[in-house]
Parts: sequence; structure tokens; C-alpha cells
Amino acid sequence: MTRDFRTIISDIMKINNVTLLLSCAVSLSLMTGCSHAKRVNENTYPQEKTVFQTSREWRPTIDNRGDVAIIYGVGGNPSDRSRRVPFEQRVRSWQERGYKTHFMTGIAWGEYQDYFTGEWDGQWHLDEGQVTQNGDTIWHGHMVPYIIPTENFLTYLKEKHVKRVIDAGIDAIYMEEPEFWARAGYSDAFKREWEQYYGFPWRPQHESPENTWLSNRLKYELYYRALEEVFTYAREYGRSKGMDIRCYVPTHSLVNYSQWQIVSPEASLASLPVVDGYIAQVWTGTSREPNYYNGLQKERVFETAYLEYGSMESMTAPTGRKMFFLTDPIEDWPRDWEDYRRNYQATFTAQLLYPGIADYEIMPWPERVYEGLYNVSAGSKEKARIPRAYATQMHVMVNALQHMPLSDNKVTGSEGISVLMGNSLMFQRFPTHDGYDDPQLSNFYGHVLPMLKRGIPVKTVHMENLSYPATLKETKVLLMTYSNMKPLDKEAHAHLAKWVTEGGILLFSGRDDDPFQTVREWWNSDGLNYPTASAHLFESLGLEKAPAEGEYRVGKGTVCILRNDPKEYVLQAGGDEKLTRTVKHLYEEVAGAGTLQMKNSFHLTRGPYELIAVLDEGVTSEPFIMEGTFIDLYDYRLPVINTKTTEPGSQSFLFNLDSVNDPKKPQVLATAARVYDEKSSKNSYSFVAKSPVESTNVMRVLLPESPEECTILDAGGEPPAGNNWQWDAASHTLLIEFENHPDGITVNIKY
Repeated sequence: MTRDFRTIISDIMKINNVTLLLSCAVSLSLMTGCSHAKRVNENTYPQEKTVFQTSREWRPTIDNRGDVAIIYGVGGNPSDRSRRVPFEQRVRSWQERGYKTHFMTGIAWGEYQDYFTGEWDGQWHLDEGQVTQNGDTIWHGHMVPYIIPTENFLTYLKEKHVKRVIDAGIDAIYMEEPEFWARAGYSDAFKREWEQYYGFPWRPQHESPENTWLSNRLKYELYYRALEEVFTYAREYGRSKGMDIRCYVPTHSLVNYSQWQIVSPEASLASLPVVDGYIAQVWTGTSREPNYYNGLQKERVFETAYLEYGSMESMTAPTGRKMFFLTDPIEDWPRDWEDYRRNYQATFTAQLLYPGIADYEIMPWPERVYEGLYNVSAGSKEKARIPRAYATQMHVMVNALQHMPLSDNKVTGSEGISVLMGNSLMFQRFPTHDGYDDPQLSNFYGHVLPMLKRGIPVKTVHMENLSYPATLKETKVLLMTYSNMKPLDKEAHAHLAKWVTEGGILLFSGRDDDPFQTVREWWNSDGLNYPTASAHLFESLGLEKAPAEGEYRVGKGTVCILRNDPKEYVLQAGGDEKLTRTVKHLYEEVAGAGTLQMKNSFHLTRGPYELIAVLDEGVTSEPFIMEGTFIDLYDYRLPVINTKTTEPGSQSFLFNLDSVNDPKKPQVLATAARVYDEKSSKNSYSFVAKSPVESTNVMRVLLPESPEECTILDAGGEPPAGNNWQWDAASHTLLIEFENHPDGITVNIKY
């Protein structure tokens, strides 16, 4: 790298005639990551495929039978009263029921009142909360501000929390949601961090695009530093006790943080050596954020979830880090149960369309899922716990995840179209300047939704990962813009130029007139004098600094320029016709990649599972019809069907009975309880099923012959309530029903 951020700040120092005392903590996180991560050896940590986070002690109503209970907070979760039960006692209560236990806490908020009120060190620290321009602290709960991660706070977090959980025997630590609100940046604590980092006095971010850029870049760096310091301490302290501590970051996607106007380290963490993996925090609450398409702003939950999971997968795929995909059967905002169920299916299907990920957080807060009271229907004021039918369906879904295989299969559709994104998407969101707006992140959605709505499985590519050869390996046409982001170093352009000259096809959309083009950055500093970030890119490609709209041959590759900001493709009805026509031309005629298939559905086969999503607002309103012999896993009754019709705007999840490897082997195919202790002989098959109380198990069991007897007994040797069984000769499956219990229900089948 020929130029770094220190040099840029030096230029700013000269302009402002101040003395620069830049902290040596300036991090290469803001540059293209080049360090290759150590991949967690999955064989070393078996049976950590499904996890969930809870701040409560074990109870029979929340015993969901995931592999790992991630115990939340030394002091619990600010939204409940779990702090009344000591942390170590909560850990033991889950371990005694056979769970592995990990630890999670927030790095931007948490039960840290003893720090803020001075109980820990005798100093009042509420001034370290994130503060807006009007002087308001941004709160997460009572006496729980969103935090500026000062060195003092990090010391507290390490000594008071991390040390304690390692002393309790925990060997996996999750620091969740490193979040700095873009609208914050006005507190005295932030001003001190600014002066220490930049070496000159704080500047209000609302006064200029450059101030906004510098403010958000500092927020980004502060949480990178925070995670690096806390995880380094955890590893070193663990080693002093003979333990190998693993460190994970549960984080929203770059798509969501950018849309919600939050700054976080995101893709830079993918190359941070002390990070072992991530949880992709995607759920109804993030995915229902409205976006624009065809001139209409509305919720598009499946599409947004698909893009969110995709951005998390592409963030880590080149590094080989472990990734858990999260879904939530409900969400933070109060809704009705049918709304939760419908959108849970949408996000659940979206996550399964990424066959290279097979580890999952099955739910956050089981105490909320099982014991929370929510509206029984839309518009109703009556509240109730989760309906039995929905709980059964949910258990079928999460237990299927225990067997969800990795797969080399691809989602149906034309492959090879990618969209470039970068961490600086978060830097330009708030506040707006000079009247330039990007409503609902439309400069991002303007590239991806026109593809996705036509059944093209568009991928996202992270600019920070361009140094990894695998990043663009499968990309035939790369779409990009600098209307909503900027490259954080010029090395990104070197990688793009190399890819194009070797045969890549780059489609650049942008007017290059947004106010952030003029911020003091590497392209206009230290002897460089490019009027826009793209001018350096185009020159690197052998073009003029501001080439006209058109198509240009560059080495073995092609550069196509459209002088529209991508938001123009979605803010107006029919606005994407030009983009779609251009992509089709580049894909078919320039890349020679075959016909660009336009459709309204996605289909993926993963082992015995069939995933189907049919889009509304698509090129056709036809349903997707699949023939065969299936168990419908989105129907709590687990019916065996021969035809499945999936309508536009909906999804399907099927178990394909025709794909069973050994149909003569007795086996549970679908179940609303987790199965243990399977035993089979020539004429019998038995197992134990466990799931929370106050829920109903429905399961289908494949048998080689019709059963003569099916005995169902609880741990006390008595038949459980609601026990029933029914043979389906056509499918050779036995449908079994009974009331669940975490102590186990024993099923013994003779045939």
C-alpha cells in the first residue's frame, strides 16, 4: 500500500494548521484486509451446529434442545429481570440439562450500570453514552446508554465481565452488536476520542460532508479497536488458565446497518485474527425495513433477508470463518402471531438458500418466544402465548436444521452477477448534505432488486475482500457505484483493474455528483488530485477520468458506464428497464454466459430438503408447482403430499421422500421434538424425543413395514397426553403425536 490514513490526516492537519499527534492505534482495519484467518476446526468442537441465546436460567418451558445455550450477560439482559439469578447458577442450570454453554454480552450496551454510576471505579461515566446533536443520549434501556467504547470502559468490560465468565469455565465468548449510531457523535467523550485519534479539535458532523465522513470513520475504528482489545484479552487470559478461548461477533448485516444508519466495523472484522466467527443477525425486524422497487416503497421481507444473509456470507466466505445464520420466530416489535409466522417462514427460507452455510442460531430469547404475550390476530387486543400449531411448526423447522447439510448445489437461475458493496456505505447515511438523498438505501437496492425480482440469484461482493482471489472468482458481471460509498484505499482499484483486464466485465452506474466525492481522502491528497473517487478507478483502467456513458474494451475485459445513480432504477416505476437491458447484453453477448434467465422463483435442493421461494412483483404471476412425494414442513400437521403449489409472495420447505438414501432403514424424517438414543433391530425401532412442555410433537417416521405396535411413554412410564399414531401405507411413514416434555418421551415401534 503506497498511502495510508496517517498521510491523509497529515494533509488535513496542514490545512488546519494544527499539530497532529495521531494515536498509534490508527488501524489497518480501514484498509483492504490481507491477513488470512485461522479457520476454526469444526472437528474440535462437535455438536455446535445449533445455538440460541438466553438470559434466563433453564426452565422446562424454554428447553428448545439446541446444541449450545449462549448465556447472555453477567448481569443478564436489560429487558428482563434475569440478573436476579447469578450468572454461574444460570450456566449450571443449562449444563445440568446436557447443554454446552457459551457467553454473550453487548459491546455497545448491556447491564453495566455499575460502570456508569461509578460503583466500579468511583467515577460517573454516563457522559460516555452516545449523544445526538440536540444533546440527547441514545438509550437502550433504563440507565443503559449506547456506549462510546473508551479505553476505561474496555478495561471494565475485560476485568468485570470477560474474566468472570472465563473463570466460570466458558470457552466461547460472543461480543454482540458493535453499534455506533450515525446520528450520534456530539458527547464530550466522543470529542476526546476525536482529538486523540485525529490530533485536532472535534468538528460537528452536520456542518460538512467531510466532518460526517471523519466522524463515522472514527466510530467505525472505535469498535474495531474495542473488539480487538477485548478478544485479545480473552484469549490471553484463557491461555493463562490453560483454555483455548474462541471469540465471535453477532452482528447485523452491512445492508441493515447502512439502512438503519448505524456504523459498525463489519467486513474489516472478517480479517481480524482474534475473531473466530460470526452470527448473522437477520430476522423479521431487520428484513421488514421498507425499500423501493418499481416506484413503490414497502416491506419485502424475503428479498431483503436474502440480501442480508448474502452480504454476511460474502463478507466471510473468502476467509473461511465460521458463520451462524440467525432467524427469530418473533421480533422485537409487538405484532400478531400470524404476522410472526409468515415472516419467519420468509427469513427461514432465505437463510437456507445459502447452501454453503449450515450452522444456525435457532432463536434468540426462547423466554420471549415461548412465554411472551402477543396479539392473537391482526387488530386484536387479546394477547396470548405462542399458538400450539405455530410452536409445532417452529419445532419442526429448527429440528430440521440439526440435519441441514452443506451442499454444492446452486440456487436455480443465471449465476455470475454480483454487486459491489463496502463498509463506507455506513459513512454517507446521516446527515444528508447539499440536498443529496439516498432514500431507504436506494442506491444499493437499485442494483440488486431489479435482478432479484427477475429470479436472478444476485450476489454481493465486499470491497474489503478484493485482495482474496476467491472474491470475484465466480463473477461474470460486476455492478458497482460510488454514489453511496467510496473506496477506503486505492488498492481496491488495483484489484478491480486486474480483474477487468483479465476478462472481467464491470458495469459502473453513477453521476458522481454526491457531496461525499469532495471529502478529503486519498484520491485528492498526497499528490493525487482526482475530482472523484471513480476518476482514479477509470484512469487505472486506462480510461479518461470522467468517461462518457458507453462501453469500453479494457484488456480482455469490458467496462460499461451508465450515467445514472442506481436509486433512479427503483424510485420510479419502470426505472430499471435500462439497467436490466444493459445487464442482459453484457451477460449474454459480451460475457457469452448464455441466456439471462428471467423468472419469478428460486429453488434449491439440499440433501432431502427442497426450498422454494416465489416472488411477487416478478416477471410473471405464475405459481411454482413441484411434483413428487413430500412432507410439507411448513404445515404443522406434516402431511404427505404429491403436488406442492407455491404462490407468488410465499415460500415452501419440503422433505423429499424420494431422496431418502436408505428407505429400508427406520428413521425419523421430520419432527417437532429432538430425537435421541435411537435403537433399531430387525423388527423394532425406538428413540427418545425431547422438547419443551406446553408444546405438541408431530413427527413422521419412515418404516420398512407397517407397524404392529407403537408404545409411547413419558419418563414416569405413563402415556403422555394426546398420544396417537397413524400409518400411511403409500409413503411408508408413521405419523406420531403426543405432548412434549424435556425429560423425554420414549417411543417404541414394532413392525
